[in-house]
Amino acid sequence: MTKTIRSMAVLAATVCLAGSMGFAQSAGEAVYKANCQSCHGSTGTPSAGIAKMMDVKPAAEYKSSEKDMIDAVKNGKNKMKAMSPKLTDAQIKDAVDYFRTLK
Repeated sequence: MTKTIRSMAVLAATVCLAGSMGFAQSAGEAVYKANCQSCHGSTGTPSAGIAKMMDVKPAAEYKSSEKDMIDAVKNGKNKMKAMSPKLTDAQIKDAVDYFRTLK
């Protein structure tokens, strides 16, 4: 009986821990992964093919202000399409804030 209770307690703790880890992702990270990662890369470094084809730089090379980056995402810039119809202003700001952490 004690072994069964211990097993159930370990299982419950594992489920709780796994559930809390799912919420560890920030809103900006989730928006970035869903909408930006395919071109800008999971770590802010695009693949060589995307970098060449779309003229995408690594996050560390962006010297733009937060406002300029938000405007670029919202309205589009060069080969990047505008995201404002798809994303809210808050989502765009969160994604830009997350992207800026990848430097």
